[in-house]
Amino acid sequence: MTAAEPTPAPGGKARADSVRPSEDTAPAPATAQAAPLGTDRTVAVVGTGTMGAGIAQVALVAGHPVRLYDAVPGRAAEAAEGIAARLGRLVEKGRMTPADRDAARARLTPAAGIAELADAALVVEAVAEDAEVKRGLFTALEEVVADDCLLATNTSSLSVTAVAGALRRPGRFLGLHFFNPAPLLPLVEVVSGFATDASAADRAYATAAAWGKTPVRCTDTPGFIVNRVARPFYAEAFRVYEERAADPATVDAVLRESGGFRMGPFELTDLIGQDVNEAVTHSVWESFFRDPRFTPSLAQRRLVESGLHGRKTGRGWYAYGEDAERPAPHTAPPCEAPAVIAVHGDPGPAAALCALIEEAGIEVTRDPTPHASEGFLALPGGTRLALTDGSPATADEAGTYIKFDLALDYRTAARIALAPSERADPEAVAAAIGLFQALGKQVSVVGDVPGLIVARTVALLVDFAADAVGRGVASAEDTDTALRLGVNYPRGPLEWGDALGARWVRDVLLNLHRVYPTGRYAPSPYLLRRAAAGQNLLES
Repeated sequence: MTAAEPTPAPGGKARADSVRPSEDTAPAPATAQAAPLGTDRTVAVVGTGTMGAGIAQVALVAGHPVRLYDAVPGRAAEAAEGIAARLGRLVEKGRMTPADRDAARARLTPAAGIAELADAALVVEAVAEDAEVKRGLFTALEEVVADDCLLATNTSSLSVTAVAGALRRPGRFLGLHFFNPAPLLPLVEVVSGFATDASAADRAYATAAAWGKTPVRCTDTPGFIVNRVARPFYAEAFRVYEERAADPATVDAVLRESGGFRMGPFELTDLIGQDVNEAVTHSVWESFFRDPRFTPSLAQRRLVESGLHGRKTGRGWYAYGEDAERPAPHTAPPCEAPAVIAVHGDPGPAAALCALIEEAGIEVTRDPTPHASEGFLALPGGTRLALTDGSPATADEAGTYIKFDLALDYRTAARIALAPSERADPEAVAAAIGLFQALGKQVSVVGDVPGLIVARTVALLVDFAADAVGRGVASAEDTDTALRLGVNYPRGPLEWGDALGARWVRDVLLNLHRVYPTGRYAPSPYLLRRAAAGQNLLES
């Protein structure tokens, strides 16, 4: 099971060209456009849990004969009945004709043993996440299937290269990582191990596309694209909580209503399962030799140890059930807006606020000698209201600050988070709250945590994506496509980075790194180079 959000997202188109060789693996480059497997060729699926049955349904609806095998006697037949029932529901919803349903049922065959998979042109494995179990299965399959049969694992956390290591023909082995539920979510990560032949990856890519999926290419790196790049979305929320800057409901609300994410990380991990999400995080951390950028959350570990795994256990970060009440996010009471705001320097990514303030009927004046180093809004009394730059509001330099958080779109954002300095006057905090309320926003006042909530999360997502591209894990376009479709981000991280500016992202991370000098926030070399050169992250 993957740690991706199990709800579909709007479409996107992945690019079919190859990725650069990486330091993790060195796959052969993609060749000319390959032909997909013909629909007369048999697809076999081994493992009939949720993922296996879903993958079998995808291949079946695409027109292939499908054979299902499971090591537990009778399980394949049960899965075939379940797939047939789901096809029936598609007919009821008008998404499939009765004739197509009947034809699909006729192409679906449970297998009693591996020997019955001999004529398969593609075998996709979806068994337990155990490398030894998978290696044993594929070693046995090699003795049965033809030499040109593609062998694929749906693993979300194990090394494709390691699983292929015991095979006689590792060149035909690759990862086909579907997202749950496979019939609904469009993304498929086509993972090339160190020994995967380009022709095998090309054919698998073309086949996934022919099945109506959006494939993306990546090398065999821990977490592949999505589960590698998405780690900060969870980790930074948990860190804000661990520093007692905000409670889960407030963090979730800010990331949804200001950041534009479909779900907040606390509610999303409750949906995924805290045990599943924590296991993926721990696996990626261990696979990167405990790199501090991937350090798991102690708070989440305690939740898992307590058996509070989320929706499936009735309680995680939140309680579930008929009588359970979802806690409300912290929301400031109504405050009076200031009559005038002075704009100093360039507000950078928050520049849209100036027009919104004027539209709200608040007078805006501009300093004729802009500050070269920063932009901020001056409240009556002199307190500076500034977009977070990754440094805390409470600092040694002259001036009292209230920092506000990043928004995907300040015009449409429904909520803004503020972090006042420890020295901020309560009247200034009230004026800052009133200002954003006058713009139609709800306001959450949080502790003075560097980078607040959205900004630190987005900056790290951008950097993790840039680092993946810089290391040749995937192309820039495929990386953004994977994050949009795999976890429903409102923008691809690299597109978001270009909108903010690579230098702004770099500076936020450098300021965070000064506060937390562990290496967790140190910008990647690729981001540093792009920022120094003034280049976009999506440029080739």
